[in-house]
Amino acid sequence: MRYFIELAYNGKSYHGWQVQPDAITVQEKINKAISTVLREEISIVGAGRTDAGVHASQMYAHFDTDKKLDDNFAFRLNSILPDDIVIFNTKLVHNEAHARFDASSRSYEYKIWLGRNPFLLDSSWQLYNQKLNLDLMNQAAAILYEYEDFECFSKVKTEVYTFNCNVTNAEWVLNGNELTFHISANRFLRNMVRAIVGTLMDVGQGKITIDDFRKIIESKNRSNAGTSVPAKGLFLTKVAYDYI
Repeated sequence: MRYFIELAYNGKSYHGWQVQPDAITVQEKINKAISTVLREEISIVGAGRTDAGVHASQMYAHFDTDKKLDDNFAFRLNSILPDDIVIFNTKLVHNEAHARFDASSRSYEYKIWLGRNPFLLDSSWQLYNQKLNLDLMNQAAAILYEYEDFECFSKVKTEVYTFNCNVTNAEWVLNGNELTFHISANRFLRNMVRAIVGTLMDVGQGKITIDDFRKIIESKNRSNAGTSVPAKGLFLTKVAYDYI
């Protein structure tokens, strides 16, 4: 039987999602917890891979087992998982369901705090005395809808079959001192959101123009785009499926 699990995690203490030989990761912790509860070797498949320090307020993963899970399964997992990883629920799905390949869209948020806030040090990028032109940043963000190839925002030397992504939402929202970039697409490239945010920040600071932003996308060259912003402000917020 194949099960989906819905979960969330604070990525501060982890070297990303994916299991690595000499680093602590989210996937490793969940694998060990499920294997302990079910008393069999389990390796979960996630909806995606987040980098070191990136958070997820919603992530899905799947795994297979011959055992029927009871209603207390999530509770038992949470009792042995670290406090910064939480399993919300489990769902029995059809045997061909796939957490990664079946996801129809993914959404991220990047959080910037304009000023100082000691309680948000690990969950936002804090900027002091920074003047940003939000209108220009949103005009540039809207340009993302016009393109599919985002190689310029991809981590170099990454093995992917295509750099094409269908961006369906990209906008900045200011709420008090919290500035949040919202972006949704059918798929994302490695480091893509952080590179987009860094380049849009260059627009907002007047370092590049909106026309420059367009030329960067068309160049398909990562060295032309802006710096990747810190991982701690990035959240995977939603993974959508047709059957969940």
